[in-house]
Parts: sequence; C-alpha cells; structure tokens
Amino acid sequence: MSDPFRLDGKIALITGGASGIGEATSRVFAQAGAQVVIVDIDLPRAELLAESLPNASAHRCDITNEAEVRQLFSQISALDILFNCAGIGLVGNVEETELADFQRLFRVNVEGAFLMTKMALPLLQKSRGSVLNMGSVAGLVGVKRRFAYCATKGAIVAMTRQLAVDYPVEIRANCIAPGTVDSPFVEAYLEKYHRNEKDKVRSELNQRQPVGRLGRPEEIANLALYISSSAADFMSGSIVTIDGGWTAA
Repeated sequence: MSDPFRLDGKIALITGGASGIGEATSRVFAQAGAQVVIVDIDLPRAELLAESLPNASAHRCDITNEAEVRQLFSQISALDILFNCAGIGLVGNVEETELADFQRLFRVNVEGAFLMTKMALPLLQKSRGSVLNMGSVAGLVGVKRRFAYCATKGAIVAMTRQLAVDYPVEIRANCIAPGTVDSPFVEAYLEKYHRNEKDKVRSELNQRQPVGRLGRPEEIANLALYISSSAADFMSGSIVTIDGGWTAA
C-alpha cells in the first residue's frame, strides 16, 4: 500500500519557511518527499536550511510587496501546496494599539496571505492543489491584550472558509489554529515584553494550555503534512485547532 502521507512529486511553498513552525514544516515536507520552496525575509537562514534538505530552494520575498510576490511567482511554473505560515504578533489592547502597528500586522498576516494566495491560485487550480493558512486560537477566542493579532487571525479564518466556498472543486483551503508554540516567535515576545521575567511568563504560557505545556513546532508541522496530503482530500474549509485543549476549556 502507498503511504497517504507522502508528498512525492509535490511542490510545496512555505512562507516564513526558515524559522519556527515554517522551518519545522519545511523539514517535515522534505522528509515526506516534497520539493520545498522556502520563502523568507531572511535569505541567509533560508539558504542554510535549503542546503540541509533534499530538493529544496530558498527565496527572499517580502510577502507584503506585490512586486516582489509577482517576481517570486515568475520563477515558479508549478505548485501543489501553498502554506501561508509567515506572521508577526503584537501585544496591546485597543487603547494601547497604534494605528501604524495595527496596519503593519494586517499587512503581514492578512495582506501577505492574500497576495501569496492570489498569485499562487492559477498554479494551484492546475494541480487541484492546497492552500493552508496559519491561523491561531486568537482567531477563534479572545486573548487578553492581543487586539490586533486576534483581528488578523480572525480574518485568516474567514478568508480560508471563503476560499473553500469559491473554489470547492478547484482547490482545497484549510487553516491550522495552534495554541502557543515553543518557537522563535515566542522567544521574541518574551525578549521584547518580559526580558526581566522570562521564566515566570514562560511558566504562565505553559499553563495557558490545559495540557500544561507549549506546543512543539514539529507537532504543528505534522498536522500541516496531514492536511496537505492525499489523506485529507475530503478536508476543505476546515479550521483545525491544535492547542493543548485551550479552546475546549
């Protein structure tokens, strides 16, 4: 029997693919046989990762820049999987959030996913490919002092469902909604906002998930593999939580 979780012969593009969940997914997809296109703002890091993987390439692209996204896709002739994984965060309630910061989060988290999906769509339609968006529990429930971040992830949830409705047989569109994951994303948050109390806040983050720990990047990557594989061919328009029980509590 063939392994339904293999991606042999598939081309997968991962934004933010050089670090954190994106890096873990690049590794998992490559191990599953995919040709991985690692897209990241940090080209040296992306190149190092690509060199360590079979059949991988690295590309620098600012996903908020339409010209750069068009240039990226001018180099890609076929695509089976688009994983919109790149994203940024912000701490603050509505009163603490400046307009410029609110707009910056929407540019990266929402407009970036929009531009990548728009440019990838013709290729994905040819292959009956898959769009996988990086959501968050913050797009499903309110998280204290995450006003802008919750707004962007709520938009990603809505965009995912809408894509599945507009293109029900041409592509599949799904969204992963993780809880807090032990990644450079979280480390940057701790360094920026809690430099003098990292251990205390890290413990609080662990306890926010009922299972009592942070998620691991490879756990999210393995879910991404399932959703992107032929095993999940009946899945479209789904928002899949992987959050240690957070949204169940």
